[in-house]
Amino acid sequence: MSADSSTPATPATSPSAATAPGPQPEPLRFFGTTWVAHDNGYGARRAGVAVGSLLAAAAGCFVLRFAYEGMAIADVGSFVNFLVLIMFSICSAIAFRRTWEGFTRRHDPASQSSMRGLMTIGFVGVFLAYFFRSLTEAPGEQLHREEYETSREQYKNRTSRRTGNPSRKKKTR
Repeated sequence: MSADSSTPATPATSPSAATAPGPQPEPLRFFGTTWVAHDNGYGARRAGVAVGSLLAAAAGCFVLRFAYEGMAIADVGSFVNFLVLIMFSICSAIAFRRTWEGFTRRHDPASQSSMRGLMTIGFVGVFLAYFFRSLTEAPGEQLHREEYETSREQYKNRTSRRTGNPSRKKKTR
């Protein structure tokens, strides 16, 4: 055993993002800030999110199948079975679209809270949106990258220095 009992520090964020002055990137769910430089297992995380969301969607469909069979056993009627099927289909489609749009633009908090119930019913659509987005990038990476680049540009413009003293400028007549 060595005399040095300290453990090497492993940064939770990417090294390039942690050392840069100015605005820091916002972490993404399941990715932290690895999306900035695509380092520290970014590809493996994307594959994990893709597989996990697809498995969750399949498990959700399996549970919904049991619920549908339970309604068939209860003999509630074909009209009610049809309505439930249509309700879950429409809610899943709306949840998919809303989640997909949320990867490229932020929704206002009021609409987020009003859609919470619909998003819960259409959970299969949410999982499928995560699956399809994770095939190309981390879900939400495009939005966060645009915001991060904008904030870095604004920081650069705020901190850039002028050359010389403006009061000593020669006036042109």
